Order: sequence, then C-alpha cells, then structure tokens
Amino acid sequence: GAYPEWELGLQIFSEAEAEKFSFDVLDATKLVPEELVPVVPVGRMVLNRNPDNFFAETEQVAFCVAHVVPGIDFSNDPLLAGRIHSYVDTQISRLGGANFHELPINAPLAPVHNNQRDGMHRQTIARGRVAYEPNSLAGGCPFQAGAAAGFVSFPEQRSTDDHKVRGSAERFAEHYAQATLFWCSQTEVEKRHIIAAFRFELSKVQVKAIRVRMVSGLMNVAPELAEAVARGLGIDEMPAPMPKALPGGVKAEVKQSPSLSLTARPGDGSIRARKVAILVADGCVAPPLAALARRLIAEGAEPKFVGLTLATVRPATGDPIAVDASIETSPAVLFDGMVLADGDEAVSRLQADGRIIEFIKDQYRHCKTILALGKAEQVLAACRIDRALPDGGLDPGLILAKSSLDAGDAFVTALGQHRHFARETDPPRV
Repeated sequence: GAYPEWELGLQIFSEAEAEKFSFDVLDATKLVPEELVPVVPVGRMVLNRNPDNFFAETEQVAFCVAHVVPGIDFSNDPLLAGRIHSYVDTQISRLGGANFHELPINAPLAPVHNNQRDGMHRQTIARGRVAYEPNSLAGGCPFQAGAAAGFVSFPEQRSTDDHKVRGSAERFAEHYAQATLFWCSQTEVEKRHIIAAFRFELSKVQVKAIRVRMVSGLMNVAPELAEAVARGLGIDEMPAPMPKALPGGVKAEVKQSPSLSLTARPGDGSIRARKVAILVADGCVAPPLAALARRLIAEGAEPKFVGLTLATVRPATGDPIAVDASIETSPAVLFDGMVLADGDEAVSRLQADGRIIEFIKDQYRHCKTILALGKAEQVLAACRIDRALPDGGLDPGLILAKSSLDAGDAFVTALGQHRHFARETDPPRV
C-alpha cells in the first residue's frame, strides 16, 4: 500500500522572460533553476498497480510527439523538431504498420471519424465507399473540424525582416555554467560519487589523450572536480582548461540550487515500504526474529525471511520458520536492510556459505542498515566488517545486540535513514 508517488509541477514563464535568461530554454541540455522560476504543483502520479498484460499495455505503447491536442503547439526546440517526424517512423517500424494508433492501448477514448483506410493491423471496420475528401458519395462526411475545434498553430509574431534559419542561438554554445551549478548544488557524498563515476567511465577509455581532454573540459566546470578525477586516472600534470566556444562566458543567475541534490532532502525517517532481509538457517533462535518481524510490519516495512534454500527452517528454539525467499534468487540490492539470526548452528551455516558472505558485503558496501543478533557478530567478522568508521567513530547503521528486544528501536531508526554514507570509503574496505 505504500505506492511510489511523484509530485507533478510546472515552471511557467513568458517568452519575454525566457529571452532574459543566461541560457536558451530550447537547449535540451539546460534546466530552469527553481530559484529562477518556482515550481507550481498541479497534481501527482501514483503507481498503484502493474499492467494487467505487459505486452499489450507496455510493449505496444506508441508515444508520438507529433500527436497533439488543441491548445498545444510545437516549439522551435531543435531536438523536438527532429522527433516530430522520427517518432512516427519509429512506431511504424517497431509495431509493423501505420495503424499503431488503433491498438487498444494507443487508441483515443473519444471516437475518431476520418477517411483513413486499410494498412496492416487495421482495427476499425470502416463503412461506406469513400476514402477521400472532399467527396459527394458520402455527403462530404466526415467534415473537417473548424478552426476553433481542430489543431491550429500558434501565430508566432515575427518581424518582416526576420529570416527563418536552421541554426541555434549563440547561448547554445555555453556548455559549462549549468554543469558548475549542478556540481556546486551537490552534497559532499554526491560529489564523491560523481568523481568516482567519472573515474570509472574514463578508466575504460584506452587513448590517454582523450582522458586528458576530458579532464581539461572538467577544469571549466570545477577545478577540484578535474583534479580529483585526474588523480584517479594517473594524470600527474593538470592540462589547461579547454577553450570555450563563448570565451566571455555568461553570468549565471543562480550559483547553487538545493533542489538538484538527491540527499539534501533526506525524508521523514519513515520505514514504510522498506524491505528487510532476515537471514536464517537451521539452529537459529526464532522468537526474537518473529518479534522483530512483527515490529517491522507494524511500522509499515516488509520483512522477508531469507534462507539458504526454500526449505522450512528448524530453529533451536521457537516455531519453525517458513522461508519467503532463497538466497539464490534474492540479491542484496533488493533489500534496504538486513538482520542476521543468532544461534550457534545457524551462525556456522551462514558464515560457511559464500553467497551469504557476498550478500552481507554488498549490503555493507551499499551503506545499508545491518543488525547482528548475539553470536551473529561472528558472521560479520568472517566478512571483515566491524563498527569502526574511518574517522574513528562507530557506525550508526551497524547494530550489534543480544536480542531484537534490545535493538528494535535502534534498528528502526537506522533503517529510516536509508543509507549510512559515513561508512563509505574509496576504495571499499570489504
């Protein structure tokens, strides 16, 4: 019931206001900072069900930017101009014919009356003798919609001296101001991830000159970004900044925008819809696990008992545990946190299984919440994981406790933080 939800908002401004911006709003690589034009909420989108039939409802969807309704017209965006044609051609090729718009998932709810006939995958059975307009045999029907009802282009005001040319405004050549805005708007954690991402991708580039050229481009974004990437690529001598197409640059209206950071708004600490793996094996101590599962469900989370196989787990104490998933089909990425069961036999079985060890390491590397009950601390030791942080403090997302009763509140609180980036090192410690 905790469905993914997005707020839909609009940024509304006039053409005259757009002309004053330091960037061209028709440049698809640019964004309009919220500090410049506030977002006006108009609705929300909630994903509350899956398609009934994936192929019929998803694979056959044919989006086409050429299909517009009265009140919407095409801008001079060069990216859009190319797609007005190419989307139609793409759907004809992808779905096998010109009548893709008649497939149920693409067909309009309101009836359409035109003289379109024949072709592959035709759905409508047209009556009558004519397939052209104007005609006399069908009484001229269907008639064209009037100017007020059909599609009418926006009457763009242009000077009589203007010539329409195929080209872009000079501001399209400014490539760095918004990249700098994005960089300066990130938290330190996100900046580290950006540096690592550049290092990862550029390490695959085999020609050193191209790696150096990329670093020289980053010098125009932020010198500290370029220097960190250069260190990771083994570039000892920093290159000069890449020459700019607009040497004078532009004066950006906004220097920093928190809205561009994903971690600047951490959320309310709720664990609703968080998925928790409880790793169990024969010989575990079951009662604390059952109590923790009930607590998580009450908080809106979704605990799953993950076993070495799907066989029912026989605990040392407590009732048998019905396994929800096998470790073979449950990668760590599917879970927001994990719990390790207590019990001598269970601990021996868990730490002897290489899949369990990799599962725990992945949870740790991804900075997720981990709770080890009783002797399960030995499994963490087998993974070379401890609570010590690089700065000398203790990891708040790694909880050791004798039982879930001792750690329930701490685990729920830590799980609500989602990720614990203080644990993160480059390269990873385990």
